[in-house]
Amino acid sequence: MGVHRAGRKGFAESLIAVIFKAHATFWGRHSSMNAPTDLSMKTDDVLKVELEVFRREHRDLDEAIRALQETGTADQLTLQRLKKKKLMLKDKIALIEDRLLPDIIA
Repeated sequence: MGVHRAGRKGFAESLIAVIFKAHATFWGRHSSMNAPTDLSMKTDDVLKVELEVFRREHRDLDEAIRALQETGTADQLTLQRLKKKKLMLKDKIALIEDRLLPDIIA
């Protein structure tokens, strides 16, 4: 049982490291400064790619949070930060979905 628990802890920590590395790679400090932040300035194709990336990152964060909670190794501050990031991603996803699929008033 101790090996299994240690293996899960390593898995959770590895998963978090991969998530943050992917996030840093995708949103490198310099590239985000040059990218338009206003949704109205982005094409639908760009928004679709961003939407998929945000959805994947949201799923990855969900898995990382779940794994950390199962192992019981994460401190509350780390969990809180991960959950906050997950909520921010959910908001971004909703904004992009609203832009791509606007409500049509009949």
